[in-house]
Amino acid sequence: MGGITPIGDQWEDIASALHQGASGVQRLSEWSEYEGLHTNLAAWCPHFSVPSSYDRKKTRSMGRVALLATRASEVALIDAGLLDCEEIHDGRMGVAYGSSSGSPDAIIPHARMAMEKSVKGITATSFIQMMSHTCAANLALFFGLRGRVIPTCSACTSGSQGVGYAYEAIKFGRQKLMLAGGAEELSVSVAAVFDTMYATSTKNDAPATTPRPFDKDRDGLVIGEGAASLVLEELDHAVARGAHIYAEVVGFGTNSDGAHVTNPLAETMQRAMEGALLDAGITPEKVGYVNAHGTATEVGDIAESHATYNLFGRKPISSLKSYIGHTMGAAGAIEAWLTVRMMLEDLYAPTLNLNEVDERCAPLDYICGAPRRIDTDYVMSNNFAFGGINTSLIFRRWRP
Repeated sequence: MGGITPIGDQWEDIASALHQGASGVQRLSEWSEYEGLHTNLAAWCPHFSVPSSYDRKKTRSMGRVALLATRASEVALIDAGLLDCEEIHDGRMGVAYGSSSGSPDAIIPHARMAMEKSVKGITATSFIQMMSHTCAANLALFFGLRGRVIPTCSACTSGSQGVGYAYEAIKFGRQKLMLAGGAEELSVSVAAVFDTMYATSTKNDAPATTPRPFDKDRDGLVIGEGAASLVLEELDHAVARGAHIYAEVVGFGTNSDGAHVTNPLAETMQRAMEGALLDAGITPEKVGYVNAHGTATEVGDIAESHATYNLFGRKPISSLKSYIGHTMGAAGAIEAWLTVRMMLEDLYAPTLNLNEVDERCAPLDYICGAPRRIDTDYVMSNNFAFGGINTSLIFRRWRP
């Protein structure tokens, strides 16, 4: 596993931030220049830079989102002992990876062409940078992967669908190895979309106090950026080569609300979780912790909390978005990565800024204030997206 987040790229740094209640949310003064934009808050990765070792010929088709995905994937492949291994080049490894879109900046020349009737600024690679499957395609090209490519461009479930579809590709014998995950680059245009819906936080003078998932005083989400990649491998194959195994993916559920493009539906959220449990062959009691989607929006928090409570009762739950913002297409992958790491340490981060639970939210066992020790072999990570797309992943502690 490997990733890039607003609170660090190494697990040790991220864990320190989670334990100390350190937020990655910042005020971006340059956003105040946009007329009508109410939020100036974002969680971004200012420490990220393109490694000097990257070949310009391979990176010229990449915008920032694909570069984030590539670096996270390189770290994950190194962690898996596979970066220079021949078996990732012979068709045994595929890619399931997503983002909400390609790089927004690459769209600008195309928009200008429509307005000015000129192709000035359009290059041979601008479309590759802006296309929705830019991460998946560029990863396959950069690392020379010849297995199946599964782009997952499904907004906030892009990363979790990447992990889930990679799992299914291996489970049903189509691949031995999969590179899975999601990425997103910070974009003021994405912030503006939520801003027009009055769904963004406007606590511009107090960035460390927001977002506030499930809290009665929340005022909306904060846009973030980052990437995370997980190497999934067929179990016997991993054991045979002596791979270090963090956990097993044992359950995946995904479905559609089929009702409204932006208003979530608790009933189908619950069914997605039930699908993951059925896939894993376990009862709700086995799951010791749920990592919430927890965006800090009113309709989202309320619907998700009731869907979770209806299935699990008072289950321990927390939202990592309170530290890193809503990383959109990267969210499902980053949150899966960190949920597995928390399981390995039996220590789960609280929801930051959760001081008083909104009474309209279901009475779950919200972890707040301080990290909590939980001994469990099963954890769940959930994500829900525009378009009514729901996902649920279940991970099991690896016991040889």
